[in-house]
Amino acid sequence: MVVEKPVRELGDVILEMDGITKEFPGVKALDDVTLTVRRGSIHAICGENGAGKSTLMKVLSGVYPVGSYQGRILFEGKTCGFHSIRDSEERGIVIIHQELALSPFLSIAENIFLGNERARHGVIDWGETTTDAVGLLQEVGLDLNPQTKVSELGVGQQQLVEIAKALSKDVKLLILDEPTAALNDDDSANLLRLIQRLQDRGIVSIMISHKLSEIQEIADTTTIIRDGRTIETLDMRDGSVTQERIIQGMVGRSLDSRFPEHTPTVGEELFRIEDWTVHHPADPDRVVVDSASLMVRRGEIVGLAGLMGAGRTELAMSVFGRTWGTGISGQVFKDGKPVDTHTVSQAISHGIAYATEDRKRYGLNLIQTVKENITSAGLAKLARMGVIEVNAETGVAEGFRRDLNIKTPTVEVPVGKLSGGNQQKVVLAKWIYTDADMIILDEPTRGIDVGAKYEIYTIIDRLADSGKGVLMISSELPELLGVCDRIYTLASGRITGCLDRSEATQESLMYLMTLEAPLGETTTESGAALS
Repeated sequence: MVVEKPVRELGDVILEMDGITKEFPGVKALDDVTLTVRRGSIHAICGENGAGKSTLMKVLSGVYPVGSYQGRILFEGKTCGFHSIRDSEERGIVIIHQELALSPFLSIAENIFLGNERARHGVIDWGETTTDAVGLLQEVGLDLNPQTKVSELGVGQQQLVEIAKALSKDVKLLILDEPTAALNDDDSANLLRLIQRLQDRGIVSIMISHKLSEIQEIADTTTIIRDGRTIETLDMRDGSVTQERIIQGMVGRSLDSRFPEHTPTVGEELFRIEDWTVHHPADPDRVVVDSASLMVRRGEIVGLAGLMGAGRTELAMSVFGRTWGTGISGQVFKDGKPVDTHTVSQAISHGIAYATEDRKRYGLNLIQTVKENITSAGLAKLARMGVIEVNAETGVAEGFRRDLNIKTPTVEVPVGKLSGGNQQKVVLAKWIYTDADMIILDEPTRGIDVGAKYEIYTIIDRLADSGKGVLMISSELPELLGVCDRIYTLASGRITGCLDRSEATQESLMYLMTLEAPLGETTTESGAALS
């Protein structure tokens, strides 16, 4: 993904945040933070998970109202104190959160003007609503009927609807919190081009992102926050700031390598699926996974690469207790013997685990504690005559907290309070505790900063070193190349190839990921069939 970034002359200061300090019970989230943003700029904010980036933007937008923090905010030269999001929007500051705030049951037009209705004498003017919605959709490059329900849109399209909603409020400063975290490369590039077009119109954007390549390509300035404090602001316009330079500011040290050194010790076959076929649950005639076969050995980390819609997650979920799909056929083998994985409990009993790509919706109960989440999939190990041994449960959770370096003051903290990287460690702890020896990881580092990613990679290596098998799904090809021993490619639901780490490149993987039909029956040095 390449986005051309013209060298721009920036204007005067539009936003100053000075001495911002925000405390929660027992935690100082922001400590004397300063931020200066100029007119005509795209300003990035970088930092590890939990550094305080989103908290700072919630202070700015009124999610955390004036009086709940210390410090001063000046916007367009005037001191501001916002009591709510509505207050900040009236001044032209609009925030788009990582978790999109659209109603799936309403139309695009209704969502765009929700709370900002086009009305006359208290009655909504649907003609004006539709006309204005069409114009806003054209501005963001979305060619859709404004009466379309939001539930029918992809995530990339929903992001554009959110921006259209912001434009309806005469936005001057647009805040985007991880806007491309859940998008594929094409949707991400489209969104970044839109941000640049908004810049041409004079709209300033503040973008929080863990994708350093995007920041390098689109941002004019980048502020780095670490442990709740401002570290530095970098001028990105001359192209001299490298990703390594940004990482050094984020983590307080240089990372010599993005991936830990790892020498695999590969054993016998652990897990295999043969001729696995899955149909779409809403359209039984549509084949989503087509006669897929793959194999994982003990001590091996195997990648699964594919473009959006290739069927990667559908394959994983259908194998794990048939939690997705219909008309499923094929066979699952464990240690060379066929096993029945028709239900989640059966899959778990056979030592198979699946860590979902959507940890907040499906992987964790955010209102439960760290302890309760870690033990949730293996409660039978803690129960005597149907009663949970509380002390034993606490001991298990504390053990994982130390072993996986989960940053939390206590295992009694609700898991929703943790940063994304630490939430992901809780997900891994949950499945490790089930004694699973075949672990399927679906986008295990999505939305996680580079420092936390390194820790996750280290945990994955340790799992493999203990003799477990890992199947890792990722949209980031460099990640698969840096972590995996072999990589399967999936295109339109079919396995199109399998490359050993030594022979795989981004170009060779992309070629296989875009094939319309699988290659012939050939094998790599590892002996894995290409089809």
